[in-house]
Amino acid sequence: MAEKKQDQGFTITDRRLFNFDGDLRSDAAEEAVEPPQAAAPQAASPAPAAPAEAIAEAPAEDAQVPPPPSSAEQQAQADAYKKSSKELDARVELSGHSAKELEMTFERFLASLYMTAMMQLGLMHEQGGQPRVDIIGARQTIDTLSLIGEKSKGNLTPTEENFMQNSLYELRMAYVEVTNALSRPPQPAVPDLHKR
Repeated sequence: MAEKKQDQGFTITDRRLFNFDGDLRSDAAEEAVEPPQAAAPQAASPAPAAPAEAIAEAPAEDAQVPPPPSSAEQQAQADAYKKSSKELDARVELSGHSAKELEMTFERFLASLYMTAMMQLGLMHEQGGQPRVDIIGARQTIDTLSLIGEKSKGNLTPTEENFMQNSLYELRMAYVEVTNALSRPPQPAVPDLHKR
């Protein structure tokens, strides 16, 4: 009778450098990076990423970039993604909604960046939540939208171009208003002379 190969399972290792408070983990620096064991190649698995410690220590010129996935790996991953998306679309259709509502368009992409920047400026917030201001994040989101506008110049439909320009205009104006409000010193409360 043939012996059954015992399942060896897997081990999860926390390689994050920082804890939840943002402090450097004491055990993170002590962990040694083990070389990966040779395994059978899997077409659908992503390329392994370099450990964070190696990236942080290596100079930019000497940084080892992992090779891109092969054409076969990319095709297998694209096929798996399409299959998973079709299954999700079928579930959405069964729930009585249209799967077309989930399709990503350029306008929806721009709108998501617009909404993100408005939330970062504290001008919008989740229902029941408090507005939170993230000026640096808002600036980066606005700059991202601007970068997309520059890189896509000449490739947008008139509707997309109009949406892009209006979004950038509104976000830049809102950014200026919020940063000006934050830089002003607080005004002392003026007593109401009409109350007695």
